[in-house]
Amino acid sequence: MRHHLIKTRRQLFSPKKNKQRLIFLSSALIVGAVAAFFAIAAQQADHQYLALFKSHPWVALAIPPLSLALIAWLTKNVFLGTEGSGIPQTIAALEMPSHAMRKKVLSLKIAFGKILLTIMGLFSGASIGREGPTVHVGASIIYSLHTHHGFKRQHMAKALIIAGGAAGISAAFNTPLAGIIFAIEEMSRNFERRLNNILLLAVILAGLTAIAILGEYTYFGHSNAVLPLNQYAWVAIIICGIGGGILGGLFSLTLIHGSKRLFHFARAHPIYLAFICGLLISLLGYSSNGLTFGTGYHEAKNLIDGGEATAGFPFMKLLATIASYLSGIPGGIFAPSLSIGAGFGANLAEYFPLLPAASLIILGMVGYFTGVVQTPITAFVIVMEMTTNSSLLLPLMATALIAKGFSKLVCPTPIYQALSEVYLANTKEPKTQS
Repeated sequence: MRHHLIKTRRQLFSPKKNKQRLIFLSSALIVGAVAAFFAIAAQQADHQYLALFKSHPWVALAIPPLSLALIAWLTKNVFLGTEGSGIPQTIAALEMPSHAMRKKVLSLKIAFGKILLTIMGLFSGASIGREGPTVHVGASIIYSLHTHHGFKRQHMAKALIIAGGAAGISAAFNTPLAGIIFAIEEMSRNFERRLNNILLLAVILAGLTAIAILGEYTYFGHSNAVLPLNQYAWVAIIICGIGGGILGGLFSLTLIHGSKRLFHFARAHPIYLAFICGLLISLLGYSSNGLTFGTGYHEAKNLIDGGEATAGFPFMKLLATIASYLSGIPGGIFAPSLSIGAGFGANLAEYFPLLPAASLIILGMVGYFTGVVQTPITAFVIVMEMTTNSSLLLPLMATALIAKGFSKLVCPTPIYQALSEVYLANTKEPKTQS
């Protein structure tokens, strides 16, 4: 007993331990504040581009190819390591054996570049989101601040990366439970119990800081949608799961194989590739009357609130998101995937007039999102938290489970795992000559 008390006192009053705690608490608060700023800036950039498209459409259509080319140049020459969603880099960092490798993808410079270039991408009409980049930013901030003060042990480094990513997703969506589940289900397939306190504390502090700045809010507002669980509804649930899983799986497969096949061309000619992708984004935006530009948040919320559906929207938005991701600019796929799923659910609702359309739209979001990321628990929890609607819990769970099964038939390896493996394969440490 005495030995235990002495050990506990040393733990509580150790200057080194207290320094670690102070740095961790501070970095989690910083992640929340940065995520809130990022959310505000990204929303403004998205809004400004859409306003420009309405007032000066031809000017807006000329921006994507030129601006994406500029962003690609900055990514290649100034902020190397910021490309793409950021979640694959964060997962890859967990497998990297040394601090020298990890600092190439997790640093304060990369966090700054990720925010700046993602905002520029949204002001350019790219079909991207800020949520994946916020995971990358959160992991970069917490990891960098700790390693700057000499805390570089391997197990601690992994804990900090996971905690930073979870804090990022929690603050980005105001979904603390989803942040924790995402960390366990996606970022750390072999979750360790000793990470519990670090993970929870990071999510709580970052979430509270973001709420203090942004105010208490729900991403899509409150939804009262319900779904009577009759035979008619179960048919819709099964179709949402199968259709969303297959469509999401095809999307992921396209990004995985597209990234692999375009890797050498993207490395040699990043500006040309981004310019071509920008032209495709402009063409799709023109064809859809601007619906495919930006995050897709407004389109998804409009559908949930009872707005009219456009039959071709989910497919054109899917193509715009593929073009945006393969361009090599920083930007995530979370928000665009939710809008594609909402469009898919809205189209399906046309064939089920006896069921509430809002319920099928929410099921479509879960089905397609699960098909993309293959993390069913994260998918239904994040959508449930976004809409503060627990009455759809059972249909959401069933849809997510079905969607994952059919997605794996199309795309056997989850997208973030596959992209992180590609990233790792191309960031090997140079071999030292004996």
